[in-house]
This record gives sequence, structure tokens and C-alpha cells, in this order.
Amino acid sequence: MTTEYLSFTEVAERLGITKGGLGNYKLPTPDALIGKTRGWLPETIDQWNAARPRHGGRPRKK
Repeated sequence: MTTEYLSFTEVAERLGITKGGLGNYKLPTPDALIGKTRGWLPETIDQWNAARPRHGGRPRKK
């Protein structure tokens, strides 16, 4: 069985924001590192996103 991790680009897509916008967020510790490439499990990102504080602003994309 293969474990699939989300790349930085895939995290941005999952959250509905640009890669540039994602750079402004403090992401959780990656679940995997391959060289300098970070990877997150989808559930790690989903849990982090659900727990992060909201500060108003534009409605999030769905």
C-alpha cells in the first residue's frame, strides 16, 4: 500500500488559495520530507485547517 502526501501546490489547491497566498500561512510540520520537499497527509491539512483561527476577510472558496 502506498501512502500519498500532498505537495505545497496540492495543499494550496485543497484550501482553494494560491501558492503565493499559502506562503503567508504557518503550515503544520510536514508528515514527510524528501530532500527539501515537504509532504502532508490530507488529514493533517484538514485537521489543521479546521483548527486554525478565522479573522474575517473574504469568504473561503469551496
